[in-house]
Amino acid sequence: MTVFFIGAGPGDPELITVKGQRLIRSCPVIIYAGSLVPAAVLEGHQAELVVNSAELHLEQIIGLIKTAHEKGQDVARVHSGDPGLYGAIGEQIRLLRELGIGFQIIPGVTAVAACAALLEAELTLPDIAQSVILTRYADKTAMPEGEVFSSLAQHGTTMAIHLGVNHLEKIVAELVPHYGEDCPIAVVHRATWPDQDWAIGTLADIAGKVAAKGFRRTALILVGRVLASDSFGESSLYRAGHAHLYRP
Repeated sequence: MTVFFIGAGPGDPELITVKGQRLIRSCPVIIYAGSLVPAAVLEGHQAELVVNSAELHLEQIIGLIKTAHEKGQDVARVHSGDPGLYGAIGEQIRLLRELGIGFQIIPGVTAVAACAALLEAELTLPDIAQSVILTRYADKTAMPEGEVFSSLAQHGTTMAIHLGVNHLEKIVAELVPHYGEDCPIAVVHRATWPDQDWAIGTLADIAGKVAAKGFRRTALILVGRVLASDSFGESSLYRAGHAHLYRP
């Protein structure tokens, strides 16, 4: 018996991996995060039991898994995006290890990747940014020492900020000293869902644009010069005259 932590992707049912889809269709037990995973992701399943974990607390989820373990039934534990990023799987894994229950993690398409595709942007451009910081804004959960938002902003590179749309004005205030008011920023709401929407602007005007849209949750913030720059160098990979293993 195995618990499969499956990344369902950002919302579009076609953005789940083939492996993740196969497991959902074959596991006799499905526990899915219904608040963020569309029901369409489960199409074609033949499970005996399908449970929406949005209505459960951790102990109830583990209780369902223990029952499945006793019956020798594999479990598809379906999370949104990639379960390794803000997926709350760590606490589940810790308990599964204590119980001696096997598990595997099946990665998924991240919200960051989905938003970059929607914005038609490469997040790592030569001479502009070669690093991407994935972080969140401190709210109910404090940030660990060394990960204070203003400290991360000092790098000035591409930044993807989760769970921060309700604190956008504070975020902007901490970004401006390091990025400048003219730095491009985008706030994407429910990327790849049928009702996806977004606001694009600069640090100077994005708060007003987002307020006009009414975004309150399920939004990702992307900031960095990569979002609006055509002035960057070419990569070495495809540069004529640059030799490598496949192009001597």
